[in-house]
Amino acid sequence: MSCFKLKVILIGRDLVKNRLIQRIIKNRFSANYKLTVGVDILTKDVEFDLNEFATLSIWDIGYQQRFEFIRSTFYKGAAGIILFFDLTKEETFTEVRNWFTEIVQTTGDKPFLLIGNFVNLLEREHKVLFRNEVRGFAENEGGFYIETTPYEIDVVENAIYTLTRRIIDVRTRN
Repeated sequence: MSCFKLKVILIGRDLVKNRLIQRIIKNRFSANYKLTVGVDILTKDVEFDLNEFATLSIWDIGYQQRFEFIRSTFYKGAAGIILFFDLTKEETFTEVRNWFTEIVQTTGDKPFLLIGNFVNLLEREHKVLFRNEVRGFAENEGGFYIETTPYEIDVVENAIYTLTRRIIDVRTRN
């Protein structure tokens, strides 16, 4: 039996990420969201193979400008990255790209998961080009991308499993 302890950085606007994170980590849905002040550290156990587990220490980083000076401190030691943005607001994707660059400058290339939330609110015909840009970004940077809603916990659970598997694969190769 193997057990890995992995630090994963999570960043995105609070409204975009917190509803899903509450469902994934605490198995409850909250219509209210909590502002991340600085950093909030959460834990999730993932079984990635038979009798092989990873404990993810998920560092939920505050996105606000006032935390910019300290964010890079929180990035150090990260094994993976989860980035959340709102599919209905393209500016949140621009923010995510900036945070991604900031994180990679501190940690180097790491496996990452890009999550576009609120797919249920899209007017699909107006957002096709934007979504193709998002997919292209994830592929070009070596990550993977999913779209979800605050209610689709299984999609995100599977993506976190895949991210964990990728982190373990990178670690065991080196």
